[in-house]
Amino acid sequence: RESRPRERAAGRTLTGPHRDDLRVTMAGKNQPAADCSTGEQKAMLIAIVLAHSHLMEHPGHDGAQDRLDERPRLLLLDEVAAHLDPIRREALFARLREGHAQVWLTGTEPAPFEAILGEAAVWHVRAGTIERA
Repeated sequence: RESRPRERAAGRTLTGPHRDDLRVTMAGKNQPAADCSTGEQKAMLIAIVLAHSHLMEHPGHDGAQDRLDERPRLLLLDEVAAHLDPIRREALFARLREGHAQVWLTGTEPAPFEAILGEAAVWHVRAGTIERA
């Protein structure tokens, strides 16, 4: 409340959790994310997203679950498999199978999704149109 006049003058919020940095460390290496490979960084980011998704599926015992049951769950993952090695990719697909959300994965080529093509609905989007493959 005290910072609102300054924030109005600045035209943005100046304090709050959205202004904090999140420091992530790869536990297996005890290495900061900034020093990890692109694939490792992507794997850590995906792990954070999936952990949050899991928390949304299994909230505390305050009645929040009843509210969650009233709305559909949808997980949108854009280019999620692009930088993952085959082992991490299969771990991702296994974890997504365990969840309760409908999952949409995007990609520019089918190769990263070969392991799930038999169980997934595949759509092609071109020039503003969408068609089932």
